[in-house]
Amino acid sequence: MIIWLASYPKSGNTFVRSLLSSYIFSKDGNFSFELLKNIKQFPDKSLFKQIGVDINNDEEMYKNYINTQKIFNKKDTIRFLKTHSCFVNSKTFQFTDRHNTLGVIYVVRDPRNIVTSHSYHFQKTPQESLESLLSHQVLTKDHRHCTTYLGSWKYHYNSWKVFRKFNKYLLVKYEDLINDTEKTFLNILKFIAHLGRVKFTYDKEKFENTIKTTGFENMQRLEALGNFVESKKDKKTGEKINFFNMGVENDWKKLLDKKIKESLDKELANEMRELNYL
Repeated sequence: MIIWLASYPKSGNTFVRSLLSSYIFSKDGNFSFELLKNIKQFPDKSLFKQIGVDINNDEEMYKNYINTQKIFNKKDTIRFLKTHSCFVNSKTFQFTDRHNTLGVIYVVRDPRNIVTSHSYHFQKTPQESLESLLSHQVLTKDHRHCTTYLGSWKYHYNSWKVFRKFNKYLLVKYEDLINDTEKTFLNILKFIAHLGRVKFTYDKEKFENTIKTTGFENMQRLEALGNFVESKKDKKTGEKINFFNMGVENDWKKLLDKKIKESLDKELANEMRELNYL
């Protein structure tokens, strides 16, 4: 069954995928970008092609979300899927269901730092990134993935909390991942063991290699050595924009103006207090 790695974009999902890919899919815990292929993004065109769905027809793909997940799932095997979609469950559309979902690891980040990171990565002004974060109608699409409904950051964050009542939900704060990677990743592995109903054990040497080789400086070094599919190019110069670019220097206190800070504090006050960001 599927364990979802869900997050709003620029929240640290790639860091969690890197940790899991390195620990679970390598022999020794040494990270490489190739390992990320073990955790696909959903919705992804390649998954729909496997069951004969027209990948040029969004409506057909929407209708086949559950069918695609049924094929992707393997009985008694844990599968991971990354998604930036909010959780939607309505009469006309269902993102997933309890029969296909084993659990949810939801990665959240201070939305003020999402604005700064989003602005840099997508070459937008901070104001444009703020508007995207607050918009309820944000859709994303690229050549590999299908149209994804993000919704606003607020809706996105709250939508996935429905899985808490089934004891299938783990909230992971990006700040905890950065400040105490070992403890936070250990909690993730314990959660996965809990979902799989198995006794928790771990390979200490492999775990330590995973922590070491997924560190920010090493990820920057690896990205500089080769292609990383999530790197982008500058629209004007054509030069590569590194995915791993700012790290701890991404400080909203220094990078955002007063008006944007006040807008975020006002619009997202309840959620930010809940997460101890205010």
